[in-house]
Amino acid sequence: MTTTGLRRPAPGSVPPPAARTRRGRAAAGWRLARLYLVSRRVPMALALLAGLGALLWSALHWHWNIAGGAAARLFIPLTIQTGAAAVIAVTTYGPFGEPERAAGRWLPWLRLGTAVALTAVAFGELAAGAAAGGMPGGTLALLRNLGGAFGWTGPMAYLVISEGALAHRSATPWVWPTRLPHDRGGAICACLVIAAGLVLITVRGPRESGRESGPAS
Repeated sequence: MTTTGLRRPAPGSVPPPAARTRRGRAAAGWRLARLYLVSRRVPMALALLAGLGALLWSALHWHWNIAGGAAARLFIPLTIQTGAAAVIAVTTYGPFGEPERAAGRWLPWLRLGTAVALTAVAFGELAAGAAAGGMPGGTLALLRNLGGAFGWTGPMAYLVISEGALAHRSATPWVWPTRLPHDRGGAICACLVIAAGLVLITVRGPRESGRESGPAS
């Protein structure tokens, strides 16, 4: 048997089926991720997070403050961090509902990746803003306080609870903004809450309405 009858493909010829399949899957995966990010308003979320980082820098640089105790002093930084958590929460909701859930087997991974990536971006933007102004507690407290449930009502409600706890000098680890930055109990509670939020948003997704009881995209 010889190789006389074998021919090499000419330059520019059609690639073999395996290469076409890999290339097609990569293109389809990128298109799916891009459409998901656009449908979740991620570009707008990135712009808002950058704006919140600049707002935190301005508040610390020009010493925006409210006279009073710990609750008043931390109100502006905590409000900005709550806003960042709410922005991330809004990106979990999609407009396509049941068709997307039925057709998107990669949907849970896209949910998880987007939530984790936006949380990292939010921390980076806020940490950059806090670095110039010397935020009380430093970036460690910033990272801990950014955690929370992935729903805009959750961060807002938690802000009210935190302000009340600060005003009454409560020190429960479940209200971690009242604890010192290196407090282990507060860090553990914050990690448990954000881990629970990530699991729920990955597996179940947000509810599309107050009347819906099943899983949502």
